[in-house]
Amino acid sequence: MSKRIEVAKSAGFCYGVERAVKIAYDSVGKYQRIFTYGPIIHNRNVVADLEKKGIAAISDLSDVTAGDAVIIRSHGVGRSVYEELERIGAVVIDATCPNVKRIHKLVAERSSSGDTVLIAGDISHPEVQGILGYADGECFVFSDCEELENLLRNYCEKSKKGVAILSQTTYNIEMWDECTKVAAKHSSVQVYNTVCNATSKRQTEAYELSRNCDTVIIIGGRNSSNTQKLYDICSKNCRCCLVEDSSELYGIDFSQTRFLGISAGASTPAYIIEEVQKTMTEILANEEEFNFEEAIEQTFKKIYTGKRVSGIVTAVNSTEVIVDIGTKHTGYIPSSELSNDPNARPEDVCKVGDEIDVIVTKLNDVEGIATLSKKQIDAQKGYEEVKKAYEEGAVLTGTVASVIKGGVIVVSNGMRVFVPASQTGVRQGASLDSLLKTQVRFKIIELNEQRKRAVGSIRKVTAEERAVKRAQFFETAEVGQTVTGEVKSITDYGVFVDIGGVDGLIRRLDLTWARIKHPSEVVSVGDTIEVLIKDIDKETGKVSLSYKKQSDNPWFIFENNYSVGQVVEAKIVSITSFGAFAQIIPGIDGLIHISQIADQRVANVADFLTVGQTVTAKITECDIENKRVSLSMRALLVNEEPAEEADAE
Repeated sequence: MSKRIEVAKSAGFCYGVERAVKIAYDSVGKYQRIFTYGPIIHNRNVVADLEKKGIAAISDLSDVTAGDAVIIRSHGVGRSVYEELERIGAVVIDATCPNVKRIHKLVAERSSSGDTVLIAGDISHPEVQGILGYADGECFVFSDCEELENLLRNYCEKSKKGVAILSQTTYNIEMWDECTKVAAKHSSVQVYNTVCNATSKRQTEAYELSRNCDTVIIIGGRNSSNTQKLYDICSKNCRCCLVEDSSELYGIDFSQTRFLGISAGASTPAYIIEEVQKTMTEILANEEEFNFEEAIEQTFKKIYTGKRVSGIVTAVNSTEVIVDIGTKHTGYIPSSELSNDPNARPEDVCKVGDEIDVIVTKLNDVEGIATLSKKQIDAQKGYEEVKKAYEEGAVLTGTVASVIKGGVIVVSNGMRVFVPASQTGVRQGASLDSLLKTQVRFKIIELNEQRKRAVGSIRKVTAEERAVKRAQFFETAEVGQTVTGEVKSITDYGVFVDIGGVDGLIRRLDLTWARIKHPSEVVSVGDTIEVLIKDIDKETGKVSLSYKKQSDNPWFIFENNYSVGQVVEAKIVSITSFGAFAQIIPGIDGLIHISQIADQRVANVADFLTVGQTVTAKITECDIENKRVSLSMRALLVNEEPAEEADAE
């Protein structure tokens, strides 16, 4: 039976990408230095060719100087990038796709009118990052219908604002149709269809092609959003392979392929599509020639459930990995059998061309399928590493994969290790979710060799490391030394700060020069602060600290800026039977004695002054040692009397 190849009509460059690439090539040689802000497109071949011609891709503007030319790629950028380029004095060559420009305008208009803007797309994608740069108010990104429903139900329904919903130009058209149905259920919502027409057409053609093929090849950069969406759409209908160029085709098994479809992302040049088509024509022609010896060898190469075999990865998608194990069987590794880390994606675990060891978990000779497991192999290898670490008391590193009842699961060397809540180092009653997906260091404290299970402790490693730091601290620390630490807890009487294996105490009086009701007014748990060591007691292990700085001492400031005879503006802060206290600067209050308030007898201070009132007074006495300042309003009134008498004459 002859084999057939069909290329989608709309495969390859869209208008926006073609325009951006043309602008880039037209700029060659016109400026002394030319950069593209990010790769001009998600295609390594084009980016490499431009670099040879003197146009380099940059990820930030730190190296750009006045007179340099910077090309804004088709994805577009936020307003802040344009402002920074203008500040630098760079020449801006704007190759933003007109469709993306339209989205920028819509977001700016709806946001400035006070509406909430919801954007369908990948928040990490440069196009979405650029779109966010035009929102002045509330703006949220959602990836699917469920996230949109949650935003509309839990947030937007409670708000009286209007809601505008837009999408990334390369958003999945099937998903967008579902999202518009969700939006229609809510009032005060306006939907703008901003999926690019070229994207819509490309995805529709690829979908229809994949319904008729047994294999589809998608050509494009692996970090390209629209390429990945083409892959996802076609994978629903048939086997799908993602390649960046023709060199990646040789590691894929096409022996069972009769009808091959080819499509390509918007960043794929026509010459790469032609190379892939030509290479595939040669590969399929060669595979039509039956290799008798190879067939015999594959027929007699025995595999069975539980056997460990090696294979070559030929394809990777979101649900499974396909492996050539050298027999008549097609090997499949379900995503659940790839890794013990439930958060790991297939593309993070292996890639096309990798040689991996697997275990056969199920055979179907009728259909020629072998179900495989990589994580079982990894767990076997990992167990030996864990066992060795247990025997040697060594520290292991792993990632917290999940939070379960009673503790967390840490994946290390492909093996799952249980860490009880009491051994995590998280305080009792606090949520363990803060550890999820973080990398931790731990020791094995219990090992069941029969069941090949291990129990670990993060707290043990932390405690040992803290003990080392504590010993080092008391060996090197000196009174008067300034150190940096993290605020660990706050009490009514002070603040405890971790300064490296030791928790030092900042008493309330040593926290600030200002009057406070509670230490939490000055610092918060988790703050990194610089403190002065006031005292060290090596016998008890207690360390006293000070957060107050001499330069902030209000008496130091007062002594250097004020003197007797100086006239000041002061704020009345309290009233007593013998006078009033007025704040000269924060932390320094002067007493205005009842006899110094007016040029007449004062029986009741409250008849002349009120708390919060600002008055003009003269400093008549200053006792820095005893921290006392006297003020007089009357002294200023007395000085005015001679002038008044002179006017009367």
